[in-house]
Parts: sequence; structure tokens; C-alpha cells
Amino acid sequence: MSRLPDGPRATEIAIVVIATLVFILVVPGFYMLQPNQAAAVTLFGDYRGTDRSTGLRWTWPWMMKKKVSVRANNFISEKIKVNDLRGNPIEMAAQIVWRVVDTAQALFDVDDYKQFVRVQVEAAIRIIGSRYPYDDFEHQEVTLRGSHEQVNAELRTELQARLAVAGITVDECGFTHLAYAQEIAQAMLRRQQAQAVVAARRTLVEGAVGMVEMALEQLSAKDVVELDDERRAAMVSNLMVVLCGERDTQPVVNAGTLYQ
Repeated sequence: MSRLPDGPRATEIAIVVIATLVFILVVPGFYMLQPNQAAAVTLFGDYRGTDRSTGLRWTWPWMMKKKVSVRANNFISEKIKVNDLRGNPIEMAAQIVWRVVDTAQALFDVDDYKQFVRVQVEAAIRIIGSRYPYDDFEHQEVTLRGSHEQVNAELRTELQARLAVAGITVDECGFTHLAYAQEIAQAMLRRQQAQAVVAARRTLVEGAVGMVEMALEQLSAKDVVELDDERRAAMVSNLMVVLCGERDTQPVVNAGTLYQ
């Protein structure tokens, strides 16, 4: 019949056994948390809370720890082709700064919260892009190109609502690329140029008419010259040519009367 050794050897064996048990039970429970890092703790599939204290931490080794970064993340989307409110194809891309605020939602409410952010950013860009026209040359509507602050604010609101289910907040967002699609870019450029020329002509004519009216009023008020209808029409015609012409006018000296 065998028996356990006694004396110093038995003590050494007991110390080794106790140290092994302590190592198995205690050491696996240690974990390290860096600044802006959190750990979601679960016990047999049951969520027990989130640890956000930095440094060397310890919990029971049978409790699972999953670390999550709560630092700010910067994401720039790919260029997406979207039809604006008027049906014109445009290209859009956005940049957002986001971070995790609820580790439990980020880990357990969605399968992959980083991929979830990418998909929701694309969906939000498509919604905002189709809500407004790209441009309004009469400056009477909210447009993607001309109303940056309002459009960016709506993009953030849309993203915040979509990412709340994953425990993610949006700190900053905005469009980094906004342009007509390549297939209509040249046509829209010619249209912009034509509308700009028309607007410039309109402004020029309105100014010329005002100057002609002022000249006729001052001539009549100061009795500089008396003009009948024919002379008045000739003066208006000459002034409009001088003021609206694209080339420099050449003066003509009339040595006779106004009717020759």
C-alpha cells in the first residue's frame, strides 16, 4: 500500500499544487486597458457590464472580456453615383468622424459595427443626395452645392439616427466630393455657361436702361436740349448701343443736322 511522502517533500508538492491552482485561477483574470479603450464583460453569455477603467485590471477568469476601442474614427466613403432631386446623376463622397459610446450595442446589437458604419454612410448619402437638387441658378432653393451647412447638418442627423442602434455617435461629417457624373458633366457645364451669359446680359441691360432714363430725365430737367420723339428715340438707340455693345464704339461727328 502506497502513501504520500511526508516531511519537506510533501510540503514542496503541496506548494506546487497550490501555486498551479492559483496560476490557473488568478492569472487568466488579468487584462490591460489602454486609454480610450473599454472591455465588455460577459458571464456564460450574459452581459455583466462594461469596464472603462484604464490600467491593469482583474476579474474572475471564467468571465469573458472583449475589448472595444472608444477612440474617434475617421472614415471617407467611396464616390457614389446618386440621382439628385431633378434626376441628374451626380457623384458624392462623404467624410465622417465617429466613435463608439455604447459597447454593448456595438458588440451585441450588430454583427460587425465597422461594416455597419460603412453601409449606413452609403445609404445616408443616397438619401440626402436625392432630397435636393445639385444646383439652382436662380438661388431660390436649398441645393447640395450652395447650402453646405444645412445639407451637412441633415447628413449628420440621418447618420445619427441610423447608427444609434449600434451605439455609435457621429462627431463630425461633411461631403468631400460633389460633382455631376462624367456622362453629363460637359452638357451641364455648357448649360451653366449659357445661364451665366444670360444673367450677365440681363444685368447689363437693366443697368443700361437705368442710365438712359437718368440721362433723359436730367436733360429735360436742366433744359439742356429739347428732344422730340424722333430725336429721343435716336438718343436712346445710340446710348443702348454704347452701353450694351461688346466692342468699343467709334464716334461719328455729324456736321449737319440731326435729320441728315
